[in-house]
Amino acid sequence: MARKRMSVRKTKQILRLRLGEERSLREVAQSVGNSPSVVHDCVVRFKAAGLSWPLDPELDDGELEARLYHSSEEPTRGKKADLDLAHIHKELRRKGVTLYLLWQEYKQAHPDDGYQYSQFAGLYRRYRKRLDVTMRQTHKAGDKAFVDWSGDGVEIVDRETGEVQEAPLFVGVLGASGYTFAEAASSRESRYWIRCHIEMYEYYGGVPAATVPDNEKTGVTHPCLYEPDLNPTYAEMADHYGTAVIPTRARKPRDKAKVEGGVLIAQRWILAALRNHVFFSVSQANEAIAEKLEELNGRKYQRLDESRRELFEQLDRPALKPLPKKRYEYGEWSEPKVNIDYHVEVDKHFYSVPYQLVGERVDARRSAMTVEIFYKGKRVASHARSYRKGPAETKPEHHSSDGTPDGCVISMG
Repeated sequence: MARKRMSVRKTKQILRLRLGEERSLREVAQSVGNSPSVVHDCVVRFKAAGLSWPLDPELDDGELEARLYHSSEEPTRGKKADLDLAHIHKELRRKGVTLYLLWQEYKQAHPDDGYQYSQFAGLYRRYRKRLDVTMRQTHKAGDKAFVDWSGDGVEIVDRETGEVQEAPLFVGVLGASGYTFAEAASSRESRYWIRCHIEMYEYYGGVPAATVPDNEKTGVTHPCLYEPDLNPTYAEMADHYGTAVIPTRARKPRDKAKVEGGVLIAQRWILAALRNHVFFSVSQANEAIAEKLEELNGRKYQRLDESRRELFEQLDRPALKPLPKKRYEYGEWSEPKVNIDYHVEVDKHFYSVPYQLVGERVDARRSAMTVEIFYKGKRVASHARSYRKGPAETKPEHHSSDGTPDGCVISMG
């Protein structure tokens, strides 16, 4: 059923509020009792008709109505130029591309037999509603990768004992193309969470502008509706790769739709397909997962007639940031206090710092090979990491001038 044409009086009211008083779409919609999309459509019609605000005093209501609604809502006479709606949906994922721009290009190519904007937009909206829920959102190329652990994992059998343990499955999905990455991990610990991100970026051959995890404790220290605190290691990794970590918002299912759809697809096309296989190690499982992943990314979407890989090559790959020259080296952070003997405890071992910092709280970063100590963002000590029991790691330059700490605290800032 065709939508009832809006009265000229209400049309003028919308134009005055939106263009004259520069009210938001939502404010105008609340004022006139229509939806924001109706308000937007009215303004687009006005601009497409070549009109400007304020209205010409000599333009009467009849002429205004004719110019805004000339024939766009009347039954189409004659054959209209075909629309490639799948192409329109794909183009909308490119940075800066809008539906109105695509319509202008379409009308330029079909000036006589092309649809008017309202028909063009309506046909696209109906097409988008028919798409799968994970495909309806229009994500810009190279903008976001959605990441999460799958609820189900891969069973790993111990050869000696026969004990079965479940290895969690990490899933990453690029927003624009749906290009998917999946990998099994030994556990959900932070080190494996980080390593899966690194493997994902390398699989993509580039880095998205933003990485969107679920609000989960491996990535987020304290779940919060607005600004979750990233754990220091996750934040450091993101900084190394130049991506912004933007956790999903609590109670916002649309934030999670892409990754949840990706997880469901991974469970269906990877885990279910491998359900009868027996794996004796995580690496063995990942070899099989990699094969299934290639099949998944090569399979065509039912409604777009293109595969994830084809869309990735066209959309996401050219827009991704380049990988850094070096891989991120995993490190864990803590905030020890400097003891009276100018040493800090890191993983039950003691390392010296400059004696002036006695009593201060510092940041300690430990990697597999080193322990680094920072004070107010400045590195003040570095030691080879020790895994043995025994004496503290002490550097002579950290003593006071007479060889003993004087208890005096001097600002290093």
